[in-house]
Amino acid sequence: MEDLLRPIYQERASQVNTLGILILEKKKPISPVTDNFDVILFIIVREAEEPWYVKHYDFEGKTAAMHIVDEQLLQHWIETSSYRRSVEWVINGSIIFERNDYISELKEKLRTFPTGTRDLKKAIEFAKLIRSYSESKDLYENGHHLDAFSRMVHSLHYLARLAIIEKGFHPEVTVWNQVKKIEPEVYKYYEELIMSKESPEKRVELMTLAVEHAVSIRAKTSAKHLLDLMNQREEPWSFGELKVHPEIKEYALDLSSMIEYLVEKELVEIVLQDTKGINIYHRMYKVSRKEEN
Repeated sequence: MEDLLRPIYQERASQVNTLGILILEKKKPISPVTDNFDVILFIIVREAEEPWYVKHYDFEGKTAAMHIVDEQLLQHWIETSSYRRSVEWVINGSIIFERNDYISELKEKLRTFPTGTRDLKKAIEFAKLIRSYSESKDLYENGHHLDAFSRMVHSLHYLARLAIIEKGFHPEVTVWNQVKKIEPEVYKYYEELIMSKESPEKRVELMTLAVEHAVSIRAKTSAKHLLDLMNQREEPWSFGELKVHPEIKEYALDLSSMIEYLVEKELVEIVLQDTKGINIYHRMYKVSRKEEN
């Protein structure tokens, strides 16, 4: 198949801004990783006119999709898990062209999973988990048991991805297949929620306790990205300052839930500052003193 596609990718390989080309072939009749195409051509370029260009091909009864991605966009996808297929393409794809060992070095970087990238990814998944879990708990307490069940399924997905990142791996599209091997306890939660013969109401009730424990024991390490940032200065932070900070933009939408949870767990403390109003205070935040010690 590579030979058949050679005229397509050779043209790209000759361009000076092309950093590397990978090929990934479909191995099963149903293949989410390749979007059910027979083959993916993944081309990484520098300073592309379009950050992400896609073209589809049909040849000899086969199908192919060519993705041309700017390296900065790819890096964003890797750091935030916002397009997990791209990570799988880099990890599992075969190199058919690279300039100055670009893809070989990228594969090694993904394999070693640098701490900074890992901390950011953990914070993103943890923030999503806190919001989803809180929504599930609130829905349950208000009698919306099926909606609570649905949110709990989402919560377990975030917990699964968090558990995979903790073990030093990148979450893939088939996350439950990963977590079954890497973190069996979290997989067991998913089995109990989906396959139990209890009523949805009872399943959510039992899973709320399990997830609450799983979240609590991960709070400090999962929030490290945020806590380290807050420790970069002595003065407390307003929520507005944190929300617009460029290092937090990937989980800014879930930041409020995350901050409230960290306050509840005494990892972050509230500092009240006077305003012009009587008995009205600005609510500021800093890392808890006992956490600093």
